[in-house]
Amino acid sequence: MKILETHIVPAISEEIRLQEYAVSVFTSIQTRSGLKKAIKKGFILIDGQTASTADWIKEGQKIDLLKPEFSKKKIFKLELDVLFEDQHIAVVHKPSGFPTSGNFFKTIENALPHNLSGSKEIDALPYPLPAHRLDNPTAGILLCAKTQNSLIKLQRGFAEKKISKIYFALVHGKLETEITLDSEIEEKPATTLVKPLKFFKINSSIYTLVEAQPLTGKTHQIRIHLSRIDNPIVGDKIYGMEENGYFQYKSLYLFSGGIFFSHPVINEDIELKLTMPKRFRNLNNYTVY
Repeated sequence: MKILETHIVPAISEEIRLQEYAVSVFTSIQTRSGLKKAIKKGFILIDGQTASTADWIKEGQKIDLLKPEFSKKKIFKLELDVLFEDQHIAVVHKPSGFPTSGNFFKTIENALPHNLSGSKEIDALPYPLPAHRLDNPTAGILLCAKTQNSLIKLQRGFAEKKISKIYFALVHGKLETEITLDSEIEEKPATTLVKPLKFFKINSSIYTLVEAQPLTGKTHQIRIHLSRIDNPIVGDKIYGMEENGYFQYKSLYLFSGGIFFSHPVINEDIELKLTMPKRFRNLNNYTVY
C-alpha cells in the first residue's frame, strides 16, 4: 500500500500512547474512533512497522498513514443533475426509482463517479459517497462527500441535527395545523415537523400538500409518522392505503426539495432548493379546497 501521509514526532514533554497522540495529526483522520479503526486495520506504521494502540510515542519517530487499496468500482451510467460540486462535496438531484446505495448495480452511489469529478485533496475518497440516504421511490436533493474528512463531518452534522432537510408530500385527508410528530421508530426517538401548505379536492376526496422537516434520520421516518396520524402519503405502498382513480398507478408523492447546511471545510452556509416535480405542479389543475 502507498503512504498517504507522514508525520515526524517533534519534542514531547511527556509519555503518550499513539491512540492519544495521533488524533488530528493526519488530515485524513479527524476523530479518535477513525484513528482506532486505522490502527486496527494496520494502516498506521511507526518507523516502518505496523503500529498498535498500545505503542508509546517518542521524539523523532516517523508515523505513516497508509492509503487503503480499493477494488475498481462498477459505474452505473445514469445521468444526474449536479446542483453543487467542489473538491470536498457535491449535491445531486436523485431521481425516483433507484436506491441510494446497497447490494445492487443500479444505485445512485454507483452513478456518482459517472457524474462527479474525483477530488484532488489528500484525503480524497476513491469515489464519491452519499452522506445520507433517500428511499428508492423518493426523488430530490442528495448530499454527497468526496473526501474522508467531509464525509465524517457531514454525517456528524446529520447526527447533531445541524443539517436541515425539507421535504414535500401529498397526504390523504385534511391536515389543518402545524404539528410536531414525536413518536419512536424501532424504539428510538424520532421527530418530524409538518406544516400544511395547500388543500386539494380530487374526485370528491380531500388531500393536503405538506412541508415536512425531519429532525432525526430514521428509515422511512416521514412516511411512518404521517401514516400514524391517519394522513398517509399518496402512493405509499408500505404505510399507505390502496389508491384508486387519479392516483391508482402513481408513485410515492414524497420529494426532497430543500437543504441548508454549513460547508464542512470552508464553513460557508449553503442553501439549495428544487422546483416541485411536474406531478406535484399538475395538482394545481384541480380544485384548491
